[in-house]
Amino acid sequence: MAHTESSAGSATPAAAAAVAAAVDVATRPFALVGHFESPAQLYRACETLRDAGYEHFDAHTPFPVHGLERAMGLPASKLPWVVLCGGTAGLSLAVWLAYYSQEVWYRHNIGGKEAFAIPSLIPIFFELTILLSSFAAFFGLWAMNKQPEFFHPVMQHPSFHRASDDLFFIAVEARDPKYDPVATRALLETLGTRELAEVAP
Repeated sequence: MAHTESSAGSATPAAAAAVAAAVDVATRPFALVGHFESPAQLYRACETLRDAGYEHFDAHTPFPVHGLERAMGLPASKLPWVVLCGGTAGLSLAVWLAYYSQEVWYRHNIGGKEAFAIPSLIPIFFELTILLSSFAAFFGLWAMNKQPEFFHPVMQHPSFHRASDDLFFIAVEARDPKYDPVATRALLETLGTRELAEVAP
């Protein structure tokens, strides 16, 4: 009986810790979100967060801001490699299709010309290369951006609808190891971030 009580007593703190961790995860916000009036302010804020060691933060702008990916410390996009693979597959398919259709399946001697005459097949090679490259770019971009996504927690910010109009938003996610509700808010306030608000997951 004493052994049973001892086991139960030793398991209770672990269970309590697990419950506390679950409650913390459930009540923790998704991100701290605010906005700036100009792209220059947003650019400076991204540089500051990057230099401070933050990794999980995002910027939302009404138009592309040149160099913002460098300010955020983002790695180079993998999309060009996806497009290259698509283009290579398209060219390979075109060469295979032209060769087998004219050299193997339906070989004919027309005016003594070569069946597999590359100069006459260049348009086919070009078209299939471009076609599969464009498909790879389109669907690859969707996959990398996890689209279609009809809802995102950042959309809950009361002014986020202006992200497509005239405001420049920044969102620091709570999962970032450097995130601290007080310190992160203070840092963003010193950068001039306006209307800071926590959004739920």
